[in-house]
Amino acid sequence: MYEVCGEKELKVILALEPSDSISDVARKIDENRETLRRAVNRLEEAGYVVYNDGLQLVDQSIRDAGLEFLIAAADTSPPSISEAYVLPQFAGMDYAFTAIDAVYVWTRGGYQVARDPEDYPLFIAIHETDLDAWTAFFDRFGIPAAKERQPADDLDGSIQVVLKPRAQIEAEMVDGRSVISLKETVAFANEHYAHFQSALDMLDRMYDEVDTDANYRPY
Repeated sequence: MYEVCGEKELKVILALEPSDSISDVARKIDENRETLRRAVNRLEEAGYVVYNDGLQLVDQSIRDAGLEFLIAAADTSPPSISEAYVLPQFAGMDYAFTAIDAVYVWTRGGYQVARDPEDYPLFIAIHETDLDAWTAFFDRFGIPAAKERQPADDLDGSIQVVLKPRAQIEAEMVDGRSVISLKETVAFANEHYAHFQSALDMLDRMYDEVDTDANYRPY
């Protein structure tokens, strides 16, 4: 009964969606694929997951219990910045990283605009109808979430989430992270060119469909 109570097994249970492959889950939770394969094998042997045109969780109540455990654990050990990026995977609602974080995701972590680890906002696009549910979800982990960025002095922790409600979300998956389109990301970076000139140059080199005038050369 206790053989599958490890960290990676819990992450698999929480992140798994019907028909996901091991590679899909590994990208979502930012884990090594082969390491995760061993965790999935243990879950399969214990009867928690099965292969049926991809991975399937046998009993949804196990996921619900796992999420409650994670929420309780957050009281003792609050989520780190890297863990906060993974948390939306567990909410069961549509979302996409946007604004600064869309640039971060599309550059595959290659560009990170200066953000103080002691004052770190994450920017997430959500459905308008899910605003209250997202606010409640992050609140359970002790992370404040609102439509506008809040002053760091008003918060107890360093992480906050800025929710951007939309009527529709057109998301793409990049390295297991749901993110707004590359086109919209480039438009955002152009709108804030002074901060993202080097990012635009990077995106131009990374993707054939991106054509910008950025020609960043560090001095």
